Amino acid sequence: MSIATAMLLLVRTSSTTATLQRIAVIAIAVIVFALVFELVRQRALMERYALLWLFAAVALVVLAIWRGLLTSLAGDLGIYTPANALFAAGFVFVIVLLLHFSLVISRLSEQNKTLAQRLALLDERTERLTEVSAESDVRTSPAAQRTRAAGKR
Repeated sequence: MSIATAMLLLVRTSSTTATLQRIAVIAIAVIVFALVFELVRQRALMERYALLWLFAAVALVVLAIWRGLLTSLAGDLGIYTPANALFAAGFVFVIVLLLHFSLVISRLSEQNKTLAQRLALLDERTERLTEVSAESDVRTSPAAQRTRAAGKR
């Protein structure tokens, strides 16, 4: 079923205000889809993070097209109005998103610390090698060789 067909079906089966709201939700979901795909295409958003947003957009489209789903879910969960159920679902989505990004930040922080330690070790090793190289250059310089040769005579 295409989006245009779904919109026509919505217009024929429901009141004007509810239809306009549902069309607006579908339009927002399509915009989210397009934005996420464009960000992935430009490599500004990684695919694993795009999946979260695509899932949210699909959920919006399903709730907008399937007329009684939100009402049924609200009733099954003991939530008084469908709007409150939608806010609860949005709240859960945000909590899951925050938990996911907290895990990512923790992992990146640990990797950053490890990389800083490795960089410090490499800097120290490079400094030692530079000092050793400078000492060997002093021993093999022409002036040092002349001084040694003069001392042997």
